[in-house]
Amino acid sequence: MIRSILVGLIGLMTIPGHAQQTKIPLIGYLEGGPLSAYAARMAAFRQGLRERGYEEGKNIAIEWRFADGKLDRLPTLALELVALKPVVIVTGGTAPTRASKGATSTIPIVMAQDNDPVASGVVASLAQPGGNITGLSNFAPELGGKRLEILREVVPKLSRVAVLGTSNVPSNALVMKELELAAKAFGVKLQYLDVIESKDIGSAFRVAANERADGVTTIASAMIVAHRTQIAELAAKNRMAAIYHNSQFADAGGLMFYGVNIFDLDRRAATYVDRILKGAKPADLPVEQPMKFDFVVNLKAAQQIGLTIPPNVLVRATRVIK
Repeated sequence: MIRSILVGLIGLMTIPGHAQQTKIPLIGYLEGGPLSAYAARMAAFRQGLRERGYEEGKNIAIEWRFADGKLDRLPTLALELVALKPVVIVTGGTAPTRASKGATSTIPIVMAQDNDPVASGVVASLAQPGGNITGLSNFAPELGGKRLEILREVVPKLSRVAVLGTSNVPSNALVMKELELAAKAFGVKLQYLDVIESKDIGSAFRVAANERADGVTTIASAMIVAHRTQIAELAAKNRMAAIYHNSQFADAGGLMFYGVNIFDLDRRAATYVDRILKGAKPADLPVEQPMKFDFVVNLKAAQQIGLTIPPNVLVRATRVIK
């Protein structure tokens, strides 16, 4: 009798796949910037997972990969994640999404944000993405013109605006095109300044100052976000009114932010992950577009450059830093 029980237990232990029953799903997450710049976004994604009943280390695992602003590393990092066989890969921008698409056509990919996924070629359409990619669009190209409009309201005699961008980011040209259309309508000259490496930031502001730029704005880039404090400080030092694409700039001392709440995008990306884990296919999940935009004004930054924010602008702010 005892021998029969022991044999049964041994047989149970050797059933193929029995050990895998406790294996938890693996999520890959790919970002273009440094880990230090994305702590808040990582927290937002984890929060979204918790809201849907997932906790890292208990019923899901996450492998994070960061390119530290070196976008040419993204294809290699994407292949690293694919080799780990995750159930889904989450991407934090157009460049990481493209790299992930190049690494796999079968593993589901969820965009936590993408400026224009149709124009950049990662999905067939917003309503019917097709393939293995879906997620959230942050509508960035259209927002560039709106930022310029707000900047002109704050500085009525605005004449020249320095635009900090990163030319090797796929969405850069899309946003610049929208900015050029808006600038033409407002009678404002744009001065594009390319920031590929950190050393380019100081030289960009020197050029902008020499050309007497009275305003500055940014185009989404991991490199630019990673150096937000330096950029905000240089804008203040040169007494340039600034409006940024990312709310973290305002928290780092920048004058204004207008756009999508990126932390909310990361939190909502967890919804897509949840649906995919429950069997949904990316091709059947429409890409979400933002319905709500935030406007943050930093009055301390305004005071620092001797600027008064008009009441009709200030009243529209969703958050004011005093």
